[in-house]
Amino acid sequence: MNSPEAILLLVEDDPSDVLFFERALTKAGGDVPLRVARDGNEAVAYLAGQGVAADRGQHPLPLLVVLDLKLPYRSGFEVLEWLRKEPIFKDLPVIVLTSSREPSDLSRAKALGVDAYEVKPVHFPDLLSIVTSIRARWWALAQAKVGRRS
Repeated sequence: MNSPEAILLLVEDDPSDVLFFERALTKAGGDVPLRVARDGNEAVAYLAGQGVAADRGQHPLPLLVVLDLKLPYRSGFEVLEWLRKEPIFKDLPVIVLTSSREPSDLSRAKALGVDAYEVKPVHFPDLLSIVTSIRARWWALAQAKVGRRS
């Protein structure tokens, strides 16, 4: 059973991509609690505990962030840059899941400290494979870190 703070934060503005990610996560195991931020500002507010996210009982900090790069208000790069400047989030795993295949985007994401970079696939089975890998590798690693702290 997951501890109350064991959530994955998906930062994604496209409702279809959110739906497909949720479906893939359910098929990959279904035991990962998911919260969604629909733009860069909402992601930073959630992570900073501002507004409704001030109640950490209802809006716990994530163990893992899956981040799109192309977001309204504040790009995924800006969110990632903000995250890496905050000491509390220096070890928070962040996986970029984006439609960009641009080498410059990959290089910039790596320079900002992303843990993994995945290109959004066209077909659901390929997304399922990515999400299964995220769940198996990154989610398990994040939960193990929390387990060692408790």
